[in-house]
Amino acid sequence: MNKKIIKVMKKTNYKLFSFSILSLVLVLLTSCVDDMDITPNDPNSFLDEDFYSQPGAYEQAIAGVYGNLQLTGLQGPGSSNITGLDAGTSQYGRGLMNLQTFSTDEAIWSYENDPGIREIQRKTWSSLNPILLGMFSRTMVSVAFANEFLRQSTDDLLNQRNVPEAERPEIAQYRAEARFLRALAYYHLMDLFGKAPYYDETIPVGSFRGEEMNRQEIFEFVEAELLDIMDDMAAPRNVDFGRADQGTAMMVLAKMYLNAEVYTGTPRYTEAMDYIEMLLGSGYSLANDYHNNFRGDNSTNEATNEIIFGIPSNFENSRSFGPTTVMTNGGVGSVEGNSNDFGLFNPGWGGAIRLTPQFVEKFDGPEFENDARNTIIGEDRPLVITNMSNQSEGYVLVKYTNINSDGSNPEVDTFSNVAFPMFRLADVYLMYAEAHLRGGGGSIGEAVGLINELRLRAGGQTISEGDLNLDFILDERARELHWESHRRQDLIRFGKFSGGQYIWQFKGGAASGLPTSSIRNLYPIPSQSLSTNQNLTQNPGY
Repeated sequence: MNKKIIKVMKKTNYKLFSFSILSLVLVLLTSCVDDMDITPNDPNSFLDEDFYSQPGAYEQAIAGVYGNLQLTGLQGPGSSNITGLDAGTSQYGRGLMNLQTFSTDEAIWSYENDPGIREIQRKTWSSLNPILLGMFSRTMVSVAFANEFLRQSTDDLLNQRNVPEAERPEIAQYRAEARFLRALAYYHLMDLFGKAPYYDETIPVGSFRGEEMNRQEIFEFVEAELLDIMDDMAAPRNVDFGRADQGTAMMVLAKMYLNAEVYTGTPRYTEAMDYIEMLLGSGYSLANDYHNNFRGDNSTNEATNEIIFGIPSNFENSRSFGPTTVMTNGGVGSVEGNSNDFGLFNPGWGGAIRLTPQFVEKFDGPEFENDARNTIIGEDRPLVITNMSNQSEGYVLVKYTNINSDGSNPEVDTFSNVAFPMFRLADVYLMYAEAHLRGGGGSIGEAVGLINELRLRAGGQTISEGDLNLDFILDERARELHWESHRRQDLIRFGKFSGGQYIWQFKGGAASGLPTSSIRNLYPIPSQSLSTNQNLTQNPGY
C-alpha cells in the first residue's frame, strides 16, 4: 500500500493533480474564497461523485492534498491556482524559505526588484507585501484541500459509494494524514502570523467567513489534532518518503512545545523533551554523509533514514519554483564554477543568494576548515556587500545540488530534483541539547554526545560539557540547519530576531543593520485577507 501511493506522489503530473483534488476547488470556491481567492485553471473538472466512483480515487485525492505542498497550478511550474500571485510567490516551501530564511542573517536575495523580497530581508514589510499574502493563502489552501478530503471520506459517503471494506483501513489512514496536513498548515500560520481563520470539514460549503483563532487557540487546536490522530497514523518510518507518519506528528509536537513560551507565554520544555526522546527511539538515524541530505536523490538515498518529513521534488514530472530549485540555482550558479557541475543548466542564477558577514562568522576558526557543513565560497570575493546589485560582493554557499549521492547527474535541468527536508533528525539532536539547557530534563552527557555525533559526522571537532550553552546551541543550529527554514523561529526563541541584541547586515533596512521593533516577531495579516474576512484582526503595530 505504501509503495502504491508514493508512486502516485512521485509521478504527480498536472493531469493527475487536476483530476483529483484541484478539480474539487470548484466546490470550495464559495466557501473559502474570502480567505484564499483561488481560481481553478482546469475547465475539464469532474463532479465529486464521478471522481470518487473510480478505482483508487481516495489514493489520488490524498496525493492531491500532499501535492499542494509542492505544486502551484495546473499549467506547469509557472502557473498558480491563487489569483494574483505568481508561482514563486505562492509555493508552500518557497514561502517558508522567504519568511523563515531571507528575513534572517542566513541569506540575502540579490534581486530586490522581485516583488516583496526587499522588505522581507530588510525587515521593513507591511501588510501589503505579496510574499505574505502568498504564504497565508497557500496554507489556507492546504486547510481547504484537507477539509474537502475529509468531507468526501466519511463513513456515510463510503457506504453510499459502496467502497469495499478492504479499502477502509487505508482510507482511515489517509484521513489521519489529511488532518496532519491541516494541522501542519495551522502550525505554520501560528508561527508566522499568530492568528488565522478557523475552518474544519464540518463547516458547510457556502459563503462562510472563518472565525479568528488567536495564537493560543491555534496551539491548542494543533496539539489536540496531532494527539488525536497519532494512533491512526503509520508507525515511524513505515511509509514511503514524502508521507506523514507518527514520527512526523511527534516532530511538530516537539517543535511546538520547544517554542511554547513564544506561542503561549508558558514554557513546556519537559513536554518537548518527552517527544524528542520518543523521536530518538523511533528508528531514525543520521545519514553517514551530511551532504546526502541535500542531493538530487535524497528521497531515495541514505538521507531517508534522517529526513523525518520532506517535500518531494521531481524535475521530470512535477516541476516547481520551490525552495530547492531556488537554493540550488541561487547558491553558486554562474558566478563560481560551471552550473553543470551542480546539475543545472548554464548560466544558472549566479550570485542570486549571498551571505551576511554575520552568518559567515559562524564558521570562523580552524575547527571549521574541514567541517562538511562549511560550503562557503569566499575566495576573491569581499565579505561585506556594499552594493546589492553587485553580485561579485559577498560570500556565497552551495548546499543543495541536483547531483546524486553516487556522483551521477542523470539530467541537467533548471529545476531541482532535491526534496526539501522540512524536518530531519539532526534538528532533534539539537533540540535535545536546548531543551536540556532550558530545564526540560535529560542529561548533559547525552546532550554533548548528540552534538558530537553531528560534529563527527561533519568531520569537525568535538566539544566538552563546558562548551555547551544556549549561545553555542543557537550558532550550532545555524551551522547544521541553515537554509532549511528554521532560522527566524530560532532567533525569535532566543530573543535575537528583533531588537538590538543581534544585528546583521541589512537588518532594519540599513546596509550595516539596525535594531528593529518587537512587532516584527510576527508578520502582519495580509491586507487582502483582512478586507475579505472581517472576522480577522490585524497584529499589533501594523
